[in-house]
Amino acid sequence: MTTTDLSPVRIEQPRMHFAPRRNWMNDPNGLVFHDGRYHLYFQYNPLGSVHGNISWGHATSTDLTRWVEHAPAILWDDDAQIFSGSVVVDHGNTSGFGTDAAPPLVAIYTAAAPGHQAQSLAYSVDGGYTWTKYDGNPVLDRGTADFRDPKVFRYDDGRDAYWVVVAVEAQDRQVLFHRSDDLKNWVFLSSYGPAGPVGGVWECPDMFPLAVDGDDDDVRWVLLISMNPGGIAGGSGTHYVVGQFDGVSFTSTEPHEAPGHEVDRAHTPTRAELERFGWIDFGRDCYAGVTFDGLARRDRTLIAWMDNWEYAREMPADASSPQRSGMTLPRRLSLVRGVDGAVRLRQRPVVRVEGEEHAVQLGRLDGTAATETRLAGAGRIRIAATLGDARGIEVRLGAGADAGAGVNAGAIVTIRYDRASGRIDLDRSAHAGHLPAAFSEGQSMPVDPAGRIEWEIWVDVLNDEVSSVELFAQDGDRVMTALVPALSGGTVVVSALGGVVSDASLGISSAL
Repeated sequence: MTTTDLSPVRIEQPRMHFAPRRNWMNDPNGLVFHDGRYHLYFQYNPLGSVHGNISWGHATSTDLTRWVEHAPAILWDDDAQIFSGSVVVDHGNTSGFGTDAAPPLVAIYTAAAPGHQAQSLAYSVDGGYTWTKYDGNPVLDRGTADFRDPKVFRYDDGRDAYWVVVAVEAQDRQVLFHRSDDLKNWVFLSSYGPAGPVGGVWECPDMFPLAVDGDDDDVRWVLLISMNPGGIAGGSGTHYVVGQFDGVSFTSTEPHEAPGHEVDRAHTPTRAELERFGWIDFGRDCYAGVTFDGLARRDRTLIAWMDNWEYAREMPADASSPQRSGMTLPRRLSLVRGVDGAVRLRQRPVVRVEGEEHAVQLGRLDGTAATETRLAGAGRIRIAATLGDARGIEVRLGAGADAGAGVNAGAIVTIRYDRASGRIDLDRSAHAGHLPAAFSEGQSMPVDPAGRIEWEIWVDVLNDEVSSVELFAQDGDRVMTALVPALSGGTVVVSALGGVVSDASLGISSAL
């Protein structure tokens, strides 16, 4: 099969995010860059727009912006559904599925049956388009019901090289590390957890090295752990830990307190407790994010599921072509040292926008006036402003303006920064009556104190009723992702809160 044989994914909506043309989708799986092409596999129901018959869907891109959707890659069968996992390029043909000259792609995934989850293999010798399940499956079986979501990488310390898989015992809130020389036979190395936030089951781990501030003499390992519920914004969320990995064990740089021998499922942590930990995203709709194999360390790129298990099954689907969920924008990752000395994960979107940016100099804004400009249905909004003596700034997206007052009172989304509290809040409750009840809950993100803001807000139209907003603040050190009621146009309104804002400007770019 070649890419010219394949029909393209819909390109009208969403314009920037991947979503299949039809049916149910959740976690990204098997992200791999191979022969100049990004492969995105994902949890997929080929038979409908509800969660079930879980298989791996498949899409590819050469630029992380335009995607081609392919036939489903690995299908469920009578024995098991195909839950989350990963794909590696088996250079050296350690598995024996290919040749040294033509290394195979190898997928390791969770074969999920009622009361039993184990890890199995499939392989591809045509570049990732057709897959064969390994006859010797499963290859890693603990005999338990919630052992899942394997992420494989090649570990090489210059003296020894082997495969490592990170997977979870979800209910136990543990990440387990195993090693292999051939991807078929695995030996236990160590475990991490329970530690840190444990308010929900642990899922979809990933682990990779990054240099701090680009310094190759200061390389740390980042461990990602998704959890549901127990996320920072309620429901699903993804925690990260920075530490070291010696080929056997992962150790956190700032060890998180263990909850004791038994996980306390009755304890609901406070917001202050949760904010002590690292989070990929402070919004409600970024979950199960994992990164691409096959890229250089400096190009480490993540994609996540843009939804939340609290309401994903209830989200409206297109009537003409029933489909639920989309992926987040792809995000390039790096580690940076913050003003407080702590090492943080930084994310920057990797996606193209069309043509030149439409720049609007807003200048001086006081607390009684707002300045507005037109919003395209999908694209990037860049906002910069010096706060002066204002206590904050407010950005409203969506509805038509009241020309008399110059204020968009019927905004669909309101984003507000309050410098006293040091928080950015997002309100999506307006016009959300037909969406799940959880849309009435607010979302909040702490930021470092600053007298100037520089934000990027990416908006997209997912279907006739749902749009997405991804806010990148502090140069990507703080990110908030939210599904919102449909933003089919309208205005961007910027106003000062309780004082004067100066040097305010907008830049708006349309999506491809």
